[in-house]
Amino acid sequence: MNDQPSALADWTPEQISLGKRWVETWHLAAADLERMRRKEIRELDTYRTIRLLCGSADYTHPPYAPKPWSGLVEQQRWFKKAAGRE
Repeated sequence: MNDQPSALADWTPEQISLGKRWVETWHLAAADLERMRRKEIRELDTYRTIRLLCGSADYTHPPYAPKPWSGLVEQQRWFKKAAGRE
């Protein structure tokens, strides 16, 4: 068992009552807060958010455009070499 005294050992009954009320208030608010959070996420404009975070970049031209190769072919070459098949 734990030999350390409770963190609430020196709280007055009034402080404990206020603490319980605080916990209950947040417990009651949790459902509404979660509902608000989900609503905000659903209404989020992803493209606008990306634009705000990254600036208005043209992802069809360098340097933002994807490279014509991913490095996978080179990686496979290294694996073959490491396995002694090359």
